[in-house]
Amino acid sequence: MQDALSQTFSALADPTRRAMLARLSQGEANVSDLAQPFLDEMSLPAITKHLQVLEKAGLITKTRKAQWRSCKINGDGLKGAADWMEQYRVFWEESFDRLDAYLKTVTAKNPPKGDENG
Repeated sequence: MQDALSQTFSALADPTRRAMLARLSQGEANVSDLAQPFLDEMSLPAITKHLQVLEKAGLITKTRKAQWRSCKINGDGLKGAADWMEQYRVFWEESFDRLDAYLKTVTAKNPPKGDENG
């Protein structure tokens, strides 16, 4: 059994699922609308499996109203991944700030030489 963060990243690893999430970020959609762009490449059962992976990872919620199956994005499902990535964003920003400061001291000590061919 995978932890929630692993399930989220596993679900996001597939470009079809990312495209479905991109579509759902614009608003709720029914399954046939989500499936439409992919029907030339894959079967409806394969699309359903992609949606199940997204739902199991907590990235979407599906509802059923009469014969319509509607999906919407679940922002809370992405929160764990966003929080996990945030610590690394802070790390890299601090690292780049230190590198920038170091490069400024190095270039201040050794200013660039002018064009020697001119």
